[in-house]
Amino acid sequence: MKKYLLILFVSLFTSLTGFAQDNEPEEGGGKLLERMQLYIQKKLDMSKDEADKFRPLFVQYINELRRTHREFRADKPMLQLKIAELRVRYRDQFRPIINEQRANRVFLHQREFEDKIKEIIIEKRMQNRQGLRRNRALL
Repeated sequence: MKKYLLILFVSLFTSLTGFAQDNEPEEGGGKLLERMQLYIQKKLDMSKDEADKFRPLFVQYINELRRTHREFRADKPMLQLKIAELRVRYRDQFRPIINEQRANRVFLHQREFEDKIKEIIIEKRMQNRQGLRRNRALL
């Protein structure tokens, strides 16, 4: 059971962190990305002007994060290094839009959002498994 949870966690981490969907447009995003932006904007209490300036830069950050995940998927230490470099670079770009303290918290709130999504996915999978077991018992 622990092995399955570990595999599930690793696969969710790599897919959610990078939102690696090859059929999704690079510049677009998606509903999940939009919800993450709104979550971060709310958590950081951004004004409308700050949110308007933050949004395109955040999308650009997520797109680079996706490319980094795809490029360094096989080399975990290099992947971690590249993600850290990416975050430092974008933190510096977020600072003029929002203050330094909030720029540092962007990545914390990104992680919180990803953790909540993982919990929801795991909960739904558990419910689906229980539903399958009930259906099998009825047969």
